[in-house]
Amino acid sequence: MPCLSVRALSLWGGNRKFLRIPCISSIVKSAKHTRHHVHITAESVTAPLGCIHAAFIFVMTMYTQLYHRMKIILRNKTSIESWIEEKAKDRIQYYQLDEVFVFPYDMGSRWRNFKQVFTWSGVPEGDGLEWPVREGCHQYSLTIEQLKQKADKRVRSVRYKVIEDYSGACCPLNKGIKTFFTSPCTEEPRIQLQKGEFILATRGLRYWLYGDKIIDDSFIEGVSRIRGWFPRKCVEKCPCDAETDQAPEGEKKNR
Repeated sequence: MPCLSVRALSLWGGNRKFLRIPCISSIVKSAKHTRHHVHITAESVTAPLGCIHAAFIFVMTMYTQLYHRMKIILRNKTSIESWIEEKAKDRIQYYQLDEVFVFPYDMGSRWRNFKQVFTWSGVPEGDGLEWPVREGCHQYSLTIEQLKQKADKRVRSVRYKVIEDYSGACCPLNKGIKTFFTSPCTEEPRIQLQKGEFILATRGLRYWLYGDKIIDDSFIEGVSRIRGWFPRKCVEKCPCDAETDQAPEGEKKNR
């Protein structure tokens, strides 16, 4: 559409003057041109920032994944085995024992651990049942330590009697505001409680305990175990165990 020139008659002081009004299409084109420059400028700023952000996430993800996998290979130790080793050190320190726990599958050198996984044949050393172990250890060194920890766990457990019902909710609203906000951040389960039941607590926090529900004699043999977290206010320590039993493992550290 052709640009239309518009004139306006101005009467000022008795004199007739014509004023030229700018073309409408020119104004529209100028506005579109300005918006275009704004978009181009915004893209030129945000595009590099987005690339930097994506590159950072990619690098950190690759580093985290490779670091965890390489750490396991170089130490020849899984996450669970690392946890067992830490508990072994705590057990020895707690009882002040004159012994040292040596992880049997760590060959003492990261290079030797690495060669156990990456071999020329492409098959890691070991047959799935027996693996090369460190000098002075044998195939059942780790199993013996686990049995010691389980026995120690039973000795240090405390018997509680349930005085309030508990539905097993993750964050119960009817057990107090502090219990609600201090619910353990873990994937471990909660267990339902009924008044009159008995629990063997093995560890705990200030407002929560973790333990095994005593069902029948099969519990002693490790059968029919129901264990998990439950609010501390739902139980009370049995009078017969109040003077002899110690606090659940981990309670002093979490208070």
